Amino acid sequence: MGKDKNPRRVADNEAMAKLRSLRTSPQKLNLVAAMIRGKKVETALSDLTFSKKRIAIDVKKCLQSAIANAENNHNLDVDELVVSEAFVGKNLTMKRGRPRARGRFGRIVKPFSELTVIVRQVEETVGEQA
Repeated sequence: MGKDKNPRRVADNEAMAKLRSLRTSPQKLNLVAAMIRGKKVETALSDLTFSKKRIAIDVKKCLQSAIANAENNHNLDVDELVVSEAFVGKNLTMKRGRPRARGRFGRIVKPFSELTVIVRQVEETVGEQA
């Protein structure tokens, strides 16, 4: 008895990590996610380390989590990993306010977003050896 095993959400040569409730707008987070898309993992980590964006610290944590998932859960080689996808989604929005002049109310929205990073193991092609 019991339930069947859940099918994998990604391919056999991929690993995924997801961060939810990041306190930034999806538009700002997408700028940092676009910075690492398609790059090798070492290059992406160094880019995030030296980025001036505040949210780059959290994106780096998510990428490191995806690398650890690939290594420990799926037995993939860390040296051959590439960031195949990094996409951003909207999450909740806190609505706050501030009193303004003449009895009015200024609305302040504080958006949250979520990030998904998928790393893929790519076999390195070596040139012809003669």
